[in-house]
Amino acid sequence: MAKLTTMLAIVASTPHLTTAFQPPSKTRNQNNRHHPTSSSSCTKPILPIIQTSSSTALPMVFDFFKKAQTEATEQMTAFATGLAKSRNQFLYNLEDSFATMGDGKGGNLLDQLEDTLLQADLGMATTDDVLEEARFLREESTEIFSRDDIKALLRGKLLEALGTSAKGTVASAGEGEEDSVVNPFALKFATAENGIPIRGPSTNNPTPLTIHFIMGANGMGKTTTIGKLAHRLKTESGQKVLLAACDTFRAGAVAQLEQWADRAQVDCFSPNESTNGPSAVLFGALDKAIKEDYNVLLVDTSGRLSNNDALTAELVKMKRVIQKRMSTKFDSAVKPIPNESVPHETLLVIDAAQGRMALDSAKQWDKEVGLSGLILTKLDGSAKGGSVVAVSRELGLPVKLVGVGEGLEDLRDFEPESFVDGLLGIGIAVGASKGEGKALANRLSDMRKERSERAKKATPAPSAAASNNPSGEMTLQGLDNMDMMADDGDMGEMQLITPGAGSSRGKTNNKKKKKKKKKN
Repeated sequence: MAKLTTMLAIVASTPHLTTAFQPPSKTRNQNNRHHPTSSSSCTKPILPIIQTSSSTALPMVFDFFKKAQTEATEQMTAFATGLAKSRNQFLYNLEDSFATMGDGKGGNLLDQLEDTLLQADLGMATTDDVLEEARFLREESTEIFSRDDIKALLRGKLLEALGTSAKGTVASAGEGEEDSVVNPFALKFATAENGIPIRGPSTNNPTPLTIHFIMGANGMGKTTTIGKLAHRLKTESGQKVLLAACDTFRAGAVAQLEQWADRAQVDCFSPNESTNGPSAVLFGALDKAIKEDYNVLLVDTSGRLSNNDALTAELVKMKRVIQKRMSTKFDSAVKPIPNESVPHETLLVIDAAQGRMALDSAKQWDKEVGLSGLILTKLDGSAKGGSVVAVSRELGLPVKLVGVGEGLEDLRDFEPESFVDGLLGIGIAVGASKGEGKALANRLSDMRKERSERAKKATPAPSAAASNNPSGEMTLQGLDNMDMMADDGDMGEMQLITPGAGSSRGKTNNKKKKKKKKKN
């Protein structure tokens, strides 16, 4: 039994068996009619397994491993399916590059590769990085790139590009505990350390309300995304979710959000006669969420363009409303101090089909409102899946969620490795070998090591003169020798410049004139 307990502890602490989508588990609201009494498999606690007898615990352990592996495979399959159009177009262009160049022997493969990367909407920065690394790896080598070499290079550089936009932050643990690295691609949720609102606190809430502020232009799939996210929060982690219908600008937006609330079986706070403006609706939703012990509030905002100053100003005002209503402290004048830690997420929804065309608007919104992450939608209907890399990298923001289909379950956590493998046709999700991703990572590592070894062998040994004068500076004796050479005319038209003396050409000409006078 002791061995089993140790195994269970290892299972519970294994990070790769959990998903990025991990809101706090439900600990209250058991009587809420929209709440299931149990969580899904990805958030089910391990503790009950330890309390069972040894005769039943061991099969449950293996069931846990099997279920975790199944969920990981489903995630990869979902990405592979959603990226089918992008992958097919990208691999076709890549194969065409090899065919045109005679498998790399008949021309400049890198020029063809550059065209392929740009057509995939990966962006100029990532394309330049790939080409620079390719030239570096084949410097001082007569070998040519194979298909696996190119695929290994692309996989490594795309993962690096996504990593530069979202680096994990270290969360400080309590005394005697180890700090943990926060997954930058995971949604943020409120914790007990965030504090309870000072106005109208709920006595039943052990943790404060989580608020996700979701924005985007019309037609991006914003309202649909909110409905799918509400469904996941409720079904996967048993959260009590409230939707705030603050899109009072577009006709039919409120009704559409109410329909999604019904599909997801969550509540929706809509405008009425006394609250018909976006900020007023938001304030009413905040009051309801706090007083009625909701776990998560998802705020729908008016679809807008970044050049609409009035609507952008309304977004800024709505964020201030959230910060004031969620205040946890008073100032010296007994006025609530705005809580700048909320909303916990400010997410921008972008249509993947628009690709990099949405960058200018996204940059303006980030400047005016402040964004924490991106949601890419309609990835299954676009052949521009590479835009995920370009947009995330240029904005410096992580992608949190990705829409890979029209179904209620088709809003997925963004996992860089699954995404890149799905785009490049790597791994079991697309019928390839199970260890292909690892093999390609090892191949890239080997190519880099080989390049380093060639560089060491090609480095020339330092000369004796360089050894005597390692700094590379000329000595005074060297300057005297050059002056003598100038006097003899051996340096031709070469100019000699000594510190504080100007050019030696003038001196040389004067000496020649004096010699001529003496001869005369």
